[in-house]
Amino acid sequence: MSESQVFEKFLCAPGMRLQAHEKISEIHHENLLSRLQRIERMMERLEKRLWFTVYGVVAVILAQAVQSFLVVAP
Repeated sequence: MSESQVFEKFLCAPGMRLQAHEKISEIHHENLLSRLQRIERMMERLEKRLWFTVYGVVAVILAQAVQSFLVVAP
């Protein structure tokens, strides 16, 4: 037998478990990133709604102030 024999690769249980764990971790990471992106989009929409609400309340208060000045001034 010569020392330059080529050994066949074989699958072993610990190697297969590690490979499966890496694949599952990759899938979990991708799912986590997609969930974070969805949450970020939802937060942006919520922030827009919040600012519209704030501007609406300010507009109503200013409109009432202007209306009260118009009632007082003839």
